[in-house]
Amino acid sequence: MEKKAVMLVNDLPGVTKVALGAMIPILSYMGFSVHNLPTALVSNTLDYGDFHLLDTTEYMKEAIQVWKRLGFQMDSIATGFISSEKQIPLIEELIDNNREKNPFIMVDPIMGDHGSLYNGLSENLIPLMQNMVKKSHVTLPNLTEAYFLTGRKEAKDKVESEKELKELGEGLSDLGAQSYLITSVITPGGRHCIYGYDHVEKRNFTVDYEYIPVNFPGTGDVFSAVLLGNLLRGKNLECSARKASDFIYRAILGNREFTKDTRDGLFIENHLKLLRGAGEAC
Repeated sequence: MEKKAVMLVNDLPGVTKVALGAMIPILSYMGFSVHNLPTALVSNTLDYGDFHLLDTTEYMKEAIQVWKRLGFQMDSIATGFISSEKQIPLIEELIDNNREKNPFIMVDPIMGDHGSLYNGLSENLIPLMQNMVKKSHVTLPNLTEAYFLTGRKEAKDKVESEKELKELGEGLSDLGAQSYLITSVITPGGRHCIYGYDHVEKRNFTVDYEYIPVNFPGTGDVFSAVLLGNLLRGKNLECSARKASDFIYRAILGNREFTKDTRDGLFIENHLKLLRGAGEAC
């Protein structure tokens, strides 16, 4: 059987296991033909305080045109960090160029966390990211990004009520999102969970998880890769989210024991065996 071709649109780090550096080995191990379009070359994670970032917008523009002439077609396109507002139309062009295969589109609208936008990103990115969400089959904002996408004036790092969480989800649907996952949710009762909607099964669901108080950069990228791999294997959204959450939990526990500097990200290679097989139940 021909391997499904996956195009990952994200930044590429020189040092540290984040973004493309984390996603490529996961999806390759899961049996996909993995390709990439780097949105930036980054020396290392921003957590170190000193870094160099090279915007690759011009490279993206030329690469997309070459791929169009060569007739490359992808079964899935997944987007992550976007370093420039000018890159949004290019990614939309990439999606349009692949319509022949009707690719599965997953958008991780990376814009902020803990109630604010990331340094260097402006509010001008929000409406452009809203348009990206409309093109997706699945979008997975964290709680802060869900607030920004749905037009809330003030983003927060926790919801005040179950009703507010439901309204955020409805706002994403009104925006044009088909299925969604709102990650990193903290409820009024202190639960940590993922809140989702599966448009195929037409139902909402919640995936609870045990929070581990340690910060590893790139856990969102790892979650996205495991989620996408399971979706492309035919798992439904809730099952895929549970598998991705479980993988993150086990990887953090395994890394916490021997990692001296968490800024390097998760060392995932020792845990890839957890991703074997497509038939196991959730």
